[in-house]
Amino acid sequence: MKLWEKGIPTDKQIEQFTVGNDRELDLVLAKYDALGSIAHAKMLGQIGLLTNGETESLVVALEEIIADVEKGNFIIEDSFEDVHSKIEYLLTVKLGDAGKKIHTARSRNDQVLVDVNLYLKDVVLEFKRQVKSLFDLLMESAEKHQNVLLPGYTHLQIAMPSSFGMWFSAYAETLIDDITMLNAALKIVDQNPLGSAAGYGSSFPINRTFTTQELGFETLKYNSVAAQMSRGKSEKIVAFAMSSVAATLSKFSMDVCLYMSQNFDFITLPSHLTTGSSIMPHKKNPDVFELIRGKCNKIQALPYEITLITNNLPSGYHRDLQLLKEGLFPAIQNLKACLDIAIFSIKDIKVKEHILEDKKYNYLFTVDALNEMVVAGVPFRDAYKLVAEQLENGSFQSPKKTKHTHEGSINNLCLAEIKEKMVLAYQK
Repeated sequence: MKLWEKGIPTDKQIEQFTVGNDRELDLVLAKYDALGSIAHAKMLGQIGLLTNGETESLVVALEEIIADVEKGNFIIEDSFEDVHSKIEYLLTVKLGDAGKKIHTARSRNDQVLVDVNLYLKDVVLEFKRQVKSLFDLLMESAEKHQNVLLPGYTHLQIAMPSSFGMWFSAYAETLIDDITMLNAALKIVDQNPLGSAAGYGSSFPINRTFTTQELGFETLKYNSVAAQMSRGKSEKIVAFAMSSVAATLSKFSMDVCLYMSQNFDFITLPSHLTTGSSIMPHKKNPDVFELIRGKCNKIQALPYEITLITNNLPSGYHRDLQLLKEGLFPAIQNLKACLDIAIFSIKDIKVKEHILEDKKYNYLFTVDALNEMVVAGVPFRDAYKLVAEQLENGSFQSPKKTKHTHEGSINNLCLAEIKEKMVLAYQK
């Protein structure tokens, strides 16, 4: 069954090519399609295109479909093109003419727009919850280990002293930027496109404000063409927000892989978070964090995939847009999984407390030493040259202590301020 069926048979090869894997992907939209149809049915009843009885029976039937979806009992057989045709078929079989009326004043174009926007709203809100949980975990680790010193590196060369408190809270504060990106994405998808139909509105006296309120959207996408043009743009903006989260996870995972290697030896992972080698009995590999890194790097390609699909399309609907789900929906599941496993794993990272006892880390304190000279009255450039000479002739004496006081420095991490910053970002 196809919503556009006119009784003219379609070539099987053409049908297979154009439908693709929509049936499988559309399963995640089934609940949202039914929710959109409930709001639409109520609106049709309000303006007199459905009787009160038809409206009530449609709402009840659609709520039953939602219950089936939530129980895992909803399927889309090969005889259906997509979720929209399956749900309309179920309504028609059960309710007769009332089921046939549900598509009045609606196109499959604005139907899928509503489904995707409702789905992406839930997705973004779930990402925000996961990111906040990860933030809390990182901040807890930062507080616990804030006084444990850690070598800082630039160019992969020993640079200046850091700490595990600074390392954990750096990633925590970075997640606040990711929350800001997610907030922006939420603002974009929280607009109701229902009623734009095929992209040019409807001659029926529909009430779009009513459906906006029924569906819980913050506002209406007023212009019908603008509503249609949001297809692809909404997905891309959500993908950019996902990419931001993924970039943070990927970088953190790379640090973990680096820091647990024998050459760095800053942290250890318990056995349940590592894997072994088929021939080397000593190996403890950070596969979990390597896979987070790889999956998150792949997610960072998603905005550009969506851009390449959509960037030369004129206004109006085009079938190319169907392809957006193929990249986006699996990426959503992958990012959710990466956040879950990161939250599960990070709490078990064991930090090493005496890293700086190794003599090679004496050079970490050259800047602190020359700064002490400057405070004592030596011009900075002279102090710099003096310390460089000491390093060259082997007479440099490392102070092995830090006296940093400014906000965000090793001895003043501003953890309370970072927490408050997250509270403000999360509430938006």
